[in-house]
Amino acid sequence: MSRIITVLIFGLLSAVSCKEKNTAITTKEAAPVQSKYTGQRFVTNRTIADIRWEGASPGGKHNGSIKVADGEVFFDKGFTGGKFTIDMNTINVFDLEGDKKKDLEEHLKGTGKDGGADFFNVTKFPTATFEIIEVAGSSAEKNSNSTVSGNLTMLGVTKLISFAANISYSPEQITISTNPFTINRTDWGIKYGSKSFFQDLKDNFIEDNITLQMSILALADKGQTPVK
Repeated sequence: MSRIITVLIFGLLSAVSCKEKNTAITTKEAAPVQSKYTGQRFVTNRTIADIRWEGASPGGKHNGSIKVADGEVFFDKGFTGGKFTIDMNTINVFDLEGDKKKDLEEHLKGTGKDGGADFFNVTKFPTATFEIIEVAGSSAEKNSNSTVSGNLTMLGVTKLISFAANISYSPEQITISTNPFTINRTDWGIKYGSKSFFQDLKDNFIEDNITLQMSILALADKGQTPVK
């Protein structure tokens, strides 16, 4: 599978570009999914499947990655479905070092001295998932040939999102790589530092939008189990 997105959930092989952003479509209700997929099965390779993220505040930006733990995609003259598991314990910060890097990673995971439920609370919610609902073979954005829609589940909340992706298919592999796109973290209940909910933050707020970019390689399943 060529590289994708850019799931759920919620780093990819290429760096996040802030110049071309597509705001992901979110809805209040998740789309229905198939109970069983049909067609040829492709399984992800964890070593080259991850999600790049970037968050911002008036004081600056931080960026990093999250690993896709495992996943599968099904193809039968087009995509018939697929699902990816995102390992939230692998949240990584690129732009800091030493104790500052460690403190921010722990705060995002909820494993440090700061509030465990401020962000992703990995002790209670160790994984997120992205389940493909539909892949349309067209996109108005540059560097993409498809629009992917699916359910992103984080912190026990599921929302439907859509984003542009460049998808390449062969009988041996599928790659999916996305343009940078944004989600509003508060749609999944992440309200920490949001001026949408707290009016007295002044310049100490954190932007609601998080920029994501995903890249996934999935190989044709020839009887093997998913690579983890």
